[in-house]
Amino acid sequence: MSAAVEALAGVVGLAIGSFVGVLADRLPRDESIVSPPSHCVACSTPIRTSDNIPVVSYLVLRGRCRVCGARIPPRDAMLELGTAILFVLIAWRLPSIWAVPAYCVVAASLVAISAIDVEHMRIPSAIVYTTVALGAPLLVLASAGTHRWSALLGALIGGAAAFAAFFALFVAVPKGIGFGDVRLAGLCGAFLGWIGYREVIAGFLLSFILAGVPAVVLLAMRKVQRRTQIPFGPFLAAGTVITVLFGAPIVRVWANF
Repeated sequence: MSAAVEALAGVVGLAIGSFVGVLADRLPRDESIVSPPSHCVACSTPIRTSDNIPVVSYLVLRGRCRVCGARIPPRDAMLELGTAILFVLIAWRLPSIWAVPAYCVVAASLVAISAIDVEHMRIPSAIVYTTVALGAPLLVLASAGTHRWSALLGALIGGAAAFAAFFALFVAVPKGIGFGDVRLAGLCGAFLGWIGYREVIAGFLLSFILAGVPAVVLLAMRKVQRRTQIPFGPFLAAGTVITVLFGAPIVRVWANF
């Protein structure tokens, strides 16, 4: 049963990953994510169904449009594969299948947010709000299936605490983070809080560590300056996902210090 759930999660992850690529491409340009359907950006030819199979079509076509031969950005295939891998890991690591849908939703959203933030230095509020709208009922379902109703209170407290902490940071250092980071922190805090309050602390500590190490290295190599802005969303997403997947051992190590 476990292997079947993980396999199904991988297939669904590939399909959702394809949609994540659409979000990453169109939302920053304020384009519809529904119309027009998938097409080559070079020749505008609609992509046939047989050429729109996640990852597989990219490999078969060798990363080029069948009609005009224009190069297809490898990022799309990477987003598809990355989302599928995350879905499989979530199905494998979470102790209850009831929680898998909720955390797959937030994982897909974090992949899209990270891709957009890296390229455009912004976190679309539409993705955050949609994730809340989809994820909140799924967390309620997970609490009902696992009989962990107190976890919902943990999600509310975790989300509110993270939002408040980042809002205070936003007010104190307005050029340090954007308000999109504040919204994202609330979202991540809620999903970490459903697991446990220690996971909230561990997840955000890990996010700052993940962001700090590359920043120090880049400063030492003089690749960036102190005032250079670095998107924090991907690090917050990474810290959250890693803690969701491996929170128990991380918390044990943290508790020993």
